[in-house]
Amino acid sequence: MRSPVPLLLPVLLIVGWEVAAHFIDNPFILPSLTTVIPILLHPFSDKFTLGTGSLVDNAAVSLFRVALGFALAALIAIPLGIGMGRSALLNNILDATIELLRPIPPLAWVPLALAWFKIGLVSIVFIILIGAFFPILLNTIDGVKSIKRTWVEVALTLGARESDILGKVILHGAAPTIWTGLRVGFGISWMCVVAAEWLPGTTRGLGYLILYAYNFGQTNVIIAGMVIIGIIGIVIDQVFKAGERRWFSWRALER
Repeated sequence: MRSPVPLLLPVLLIVGWEVAAHFIDNPFILPSLTTVIPILLHPFSDKFTLGTGSLVDNAAVSLFRVALGFALAALIAIPLGIGMGRSALLNNILDATIELLRPIPPLAWVPLALAWFKIGLVSIVFIILIGAFFPILLNTIDGVKSIKRTWVEVALTLGARESDILGKVILHGAAPTIWTGLRVGFGISWMCVVAAEWLPGTTRGLGYLILYAYNFGQTNVIIAGMVIIGIIGIVIDQVFKAGERRWFSWRALER
């Protein structure tokens, strides 16, 4: 039987929220649970979402954008990270530039995204890509550099080709760290999509729904959207954790 302790804090937060909403008595500042729960219980209905589409519709749009930006980030960052991890020359050439760009928040790129790609999907995907790129890249580099040199030397001694070393030694050994980078990168990209969907011209997505609801003073819709964002984030993170347990259980044996 699972311990109820993990549920204690969420229950206390919910109770505290309802008590605070009762005393504040201002639904614009803090709506009651009774105004938020009906929205969550009807995720396929646009009755409560001011005609912007249901929670499910907006969540699907946001997930598509995140999946696209995240996939592009992975396709760029993983090969680049492997190259930088394997080649000291390439690492020396790119490291300073990457360290210069890495601390810049993804939202700081918004004006440039609009200037380069104009209003539309490409600008949104670009912001998401930036958010996911650096965690994936740095974890890939770290994973490749953590490969024991003796593993490579043994493979060479046994007659392995460069492609064999890359696929069976480097990628296999670095895979758990790369997976961690993907997990962190997706989490950041999921956060970025909300702000990216505040860009001009956006008409769908959870971020757009939250901003649209704010303009009409519908704080209950804002909180419902935030809850959906949190739930989806938890589900996807659990998928990454399940993948780690399934494919990288051997890593625990090394510790």
